[in-house]
Parts: sequence; C-alpha cells; structure tokens
Amino acid sequence: MFKPMTATAADYLSNAGKLLLSTSAIIATGALLGSLVATPADAGQTLRIQSSFNSGDFANLYLVNNWLPKLPEMTNGEITMELMPSGAVVPAKETADVIVAGVLDGDFTTPIYFSGKNPAFAILGDLTAAYDSPMQQQGFCKDGPGEEIHQAVYDKVFGGKIKVVACGPYAREALPATVKIDGVEALKGKKIRAPQGLSSEVFRRAGATPVNIPYSEVYTALQTGIVDAADASAYVNNDAAGLNKIATFPIYPGIHSQAVMQLTLNKKKWESLSAEGQKGLRDWWYAAMTDLAKVAHEKDEELAARDKAGSAITVVDWPQAERDKFREIAKEAWAEYATKSPEAKQALDAHMAYMKSIGLLK
Repeated sequence: MFKPMTATAADYLSNAGKLLLSTSAIIATGALLGSLVATPADAGQTLRIQSSFNSGDFANLYLVNNWLPKLPEMTNGEITMELMPSGAVVPAKETADVIVAGVLDGDFTTPIYFSGKNPAFAILGDLTAAYDSPMQQQGFCKDGPGEEIHQAVYDKVFGGKIKVVACGPYAREALPATVKIDGVEALKGKKIRAPQGLSSEVFRRAGATPVNIPYSEVYTALQTGIVDAADASAYVNNDAAGLNKIATFPIYPGIHSQAVMQLTLNKKKWESLSAEGQKGLRDWWYAAMTDLAKVAHEKDEELAARDKAGSAITVVDWPQAERDKFREIAKEAWAEYATKSPEAKQALDAHMAYMKSIGLLK
C-alpha cells in the first residue's frame, strides 16, 4: 500500500527552496534526502518524483488520492511513488539535471521547462494550437512516435542518462480574457500573457502582443489591465484561482495550449526495475492520465455550463473555421522554430506526420 512520507520528510521538502541555494548544493544533499523519504515495508522501492503541479492543484490532488495507491497493485508490489510538488527539491527547470545526478529518481513534468537546453523541448512540450484534444496528442506519444522522439532528444541533451517512460497532455487549457476575443482578427492589439518561445511567437504572428510574466502574477496582471488575456491553465484550475471572476470572457475550449506532461526516470533506476515493473509503471501512467483527462474535462464542462447559464461570465467558443485559421498561423511559427536545432526539426516532422495521419492536417 502507498504510505505518505513522514512528517520529517515533508518538512524538509517544503523548505527545500529556502535551505538550498543552488543545484550543486542540492546534489550534495542527495544522500540526506534519500534517508528522509519513507519506504513502505511491503514495496520493492519508492520512486522519488518531483512534479510540476502545485500541491493544491486539482490534478495533483486527484493523482495523489486516486492513482498513487494503485501503483503497487499495477506493478505487483514492486513500485510505490513519492510525488512531490513543484519546487519541493529544485526549481522546475532543474529537475532533469538532478535526475542525472541521482538526487531525484525522476520527474512528472512538462519538457517545456528544458527548452533552454534544446528548442526541441518547446515543440515536444506544447505545440501551440496543434491538437484539438488531449487524447489525440496522447496518441502521438503512446501509439505513435512520441516516446521515441522524446527519448532521442533526452539522449542528445543528457547523454543517455534519462529514460522517458511516458508522455502526453491531460487538459486543453482555456484562455481567460478581460475582453471578448471571438476570433483571429480580435487578437490583434491584445496583450496576452504567454511564456517566452513558441507560444509567444504564435500570438505575435496573430497580431497580439505577448507579455512574459510569471504564473504567480497572472491574477494581478489581468485585474490591473497589464494583460487582456492569459495563457494560464485548464478551466477548472482557472476557476479555482478566481481568474474567470476578473477575466469574464474566457475562451473555452481553448485555442492554444495543451501542455504535455511526461514521466522520466534516471536510466539506472529504470534498469533496476523488472520488465514487469517497467511495463506496469508505463501502463499506470497512461491509465492515470487518461482518467485525469476525462475527469478534468468533465469538471471543465460542468463549470463552463454553470457560467454560460449565469450573467456574470461570457464563455467564448471559437467556431472551427477560426480555430483552423489560428492553426495555419501557428504552423508558420512551428516551421521557424524547427530551424533552431536538428532535434527540433525532427520533433516537428514527427508531429506533422502524425497529425496528417489522424486528419488534423492535409
């Protein structure tokens, strides 16, 4: 059975950002961290995984409460997991480095954070405006070439020391906006919070002005008019954060982001698992993410229906023709971004071929 970490470990992890000032310092504390994480007596080993979820996120709570307890069962008692929230051990952009060093066993995060190491990670992490549903893009990973492409990029950047176990998104993000943006033309001149890189370039090509601000500042930026709309999160998460109450023209279903999550492990840790354990871990991840996608979509639909029935919030749903226009604009940004590295081109070519195979592109 899954057993939560001890209070000592929880205390240590929650204060890690304050106690440790750099990745090198964290690496030096690897042995201490390992001794602080409790290992259930009936499990072969506990995987120490840092996620990019905040501890109170709907997705994080759902996985912890509903899916972590199922992992031992699906791996014949071989594996349990300690799923730590974003920043518990290192900043999100540093998880891969400490996985290589053996401090973390792996991460449950988005490859977007590693775009500075190779532009291919931006294309793999969020090919803006590409897919219409999480299940389409999960198919790219699970049944198409996605895992192989992810692995090739990791091997290039991290020297074959990280194993990509699985990948795929769980939600199509909404776009909270303080003004009505009902099509491509309406994007012109709007200030939109977007992360640097591919997403910003797509909005720029559509005539908007991208503004790069931390997620923690999104609420204030919308409230004070610094931005007109924000690349934030799924409708359910935006609702929980109160964004739709101040940005009362949310675009749903979203037009842009479908951030890919992935599970990676230190290669030696992966090889220490039995073949049955490896298969069970991969199967568990895809089952959990498929279920999470279903539940998150149901919650999104429930909340959007509630808001449509009221008068305070206007839910904006772009016609398919406008979504297609936006995808055509995005394709230009994809092509330019793919010139930044051979791996980025390889990643985009794989996506394009898969999208054509399922009818998203001609």
